[in-house]
Parts: sequence; C-alpha cells; structure tokens
Amino acid sequence: MLHALYLLGIAAFAASGVLAAHRAGMDPFGGLVLAFAAAISGGTLRDLVLGRHPLYWTHDWLLLTVIASVAVETMLHLRRRRTLPRRTLMVVDAVGLAVVTVIGARAAIDAHVTSVAVLILPVLTGVTGEVVRHVLCGEFPPLLLHEEVYATAALAGAAAYLALHTAGVPDTADIAVSAGLVFALRMAAVFRDLHLPRLRHLAD
Repeated sequence: MLHALYLLGIAAFAASGVLAAHRAGMDPFGGLVLAFAAAISGGTLRDLVLGRHPLYWTHDWLLLTVIASVAVETMLHLRRRRTLPRRTLMVVDAVGLAVVTVIGARAAIDAHVTSVAVLILPVLTGVTGEVVRHVLCGEFPPLLLHEEVYATAALAGAAAYLALHTAGVPDTADIAVSAGLVFALRMAAVFRDLHLPRLRHLAD
C-alpha cells in the first residue's frame, strides 16, 4: 500500500513540475527537468539524511517510468488545453505534499530516530521539491518561505502521524488522517486565504 501511495505522490509532484514549467514558459525539456526535480529531490534528501544507499529512485524503474509518463501526459494535456484553472498547480502539489509527508514520517519512524527528527524529516521531504521547483523557475525566495501554509501543513501532518502511531492506531488510519490533514490545510490556504503572519507584522 505504501509503495502505491508513494507512486501517487511522486506522480502528483511530477505533474506539478510540468505545470510550473508551463507557467514559466519553458520548453518540453524544461518540463521534464522540473518533473523529475520536483518528484525525486525530497526523497533523495530524506535518504541522504537517513544514510540509505543506494538512493531509492536509482533502482526503481517503475517510479522513474511513472514520472516520465506523467510528465509527458501532462505536457500533452497542456498542448490540447492551453489555459489552466488558476489553482490547478496548488491542488496537484497539495496531493504530493500530503503523500510524501506521510511517507517521510513513516521512514523516520522505521529508522528509529528521535521524535523531533520524525517531525523534521517529513517537512524536509515535503518542501524540498517545492523549493527546487521555485528556484529553477526563477522564483526566489520560494513562496513557501513567505507566508504560505506549506511547511506548516507538512509539520502538522507529521505530528498527527507520530501521535497516532504512538497511540497504536492502525497504520491505514494513521495515513488517512495525517495525509488528509495536510491536504485540508493546504486547501484552506489556497481557497480560504489561510496564511501565517509575516515577521515584520509580528514585530509591529
């Protein structure tokens, strides 16, 4: 189940990379680059932090095929339909964030790291692809470092997963509740203008 869920998250991030490339006016090669960068950078950082070798994507042909296939299909869709709903990128990206946050929390728990590390690692896993995508699109600093509820949503999801796991809740429920929380917070940020106050506002 976890591998299938991970493929879903990777597919969502790959699509979000192509959508970002489309908005930035890149060519198809740029779309492929952003698809792979958005999809694998977070998991790569996670494996490096945990000392896992070889890196997960270097021996998973299915995962690489999913990324390439989703990237191509997304580009073909964009070719047929040149306009996109304004929030499409954010919704697709929220699916990826929800999934990789849960996967990151599970990987941290399986690695027997401290509880604080279980909270930090999923956030790093979730936001790295977003940061890389924004930087490659020339958007710096990345939007999530402004006032976006993005890393905060991942942190809430990681905390929920850790709490439920510690309480002995079945893993399926852990995943559903935690991923659902991340997605709900992101959608609240996107559609209800939920955001964090800026530092300069806190100082006033």
